[in-house]
Amino acid sequence: MRYLRSDERVGIRRPRPADQAEFVAAARRSRDLHHPWLSAPDDDERYAAYLRKMRRWDSEGFLFCDRVTGAIAGYANIGGIVLGALRGGYLGYAAFRPYAGTGHASAGVRLVVAHAFDALGLHRLEANIQPGNEPSKRLAGRLGFRLEGFSPDYLFVDGAWRDHERWALTAPPPTPVEGRDVCRRSVRERQQT
Repeated sequence: MRYLRSDERVGIRRPRPADQAEFVAAARRSRDLHHPWLSAPDDDERYAAYLRKMRRWDSEGFLFCDRVTGAIAGYANIGGIVLGALRGGYLGYAAFRPYAGTGHASAGVRLVVAHAFDALGLHRLEANIQPGNEPSKRLAGRLGFRLEGFSPDYLFVDGAWRDHERWALTAPPPTPVEGRDVCRRSVRERQQT
């Protein structure tokens, strides 16, 4: 399997139509793990809508897979991507059973963040996490995200407006490379894909 990025345990790649059965089964198997924090695409129609959304210019989707088995261990999305002076987006992520708590999500999200800052040319990622979602807050903290604030009734999740904490991470300062404009390069690359 060819990955966008990988480490010894996890590789990240784009979701494909061929992943539908495995992804939907994993989302169904993990409903109790995700409730009430998120609702993963758990049927064919919702998975097809997810793929359409991840093909828009302002969204990027990634699966993180176990390197030994190739199985989908979870997924991460970057939505609301804005280029120009902000060059940022909103990061969401989830692990699937039986990979929750094994480090696959931390490794996968770490690879997605590196890809976002390098290949996509983003400068800032924000993860909005419900206050009671301790596993997601711990993951964000391990990866260097900082708590920036609290927003009441911020996102509509699971049938209600939910409070969220805003965690953010900015890219490390770029190393100057003569003749290379990272922001322009990323915009051109995104338009070609």
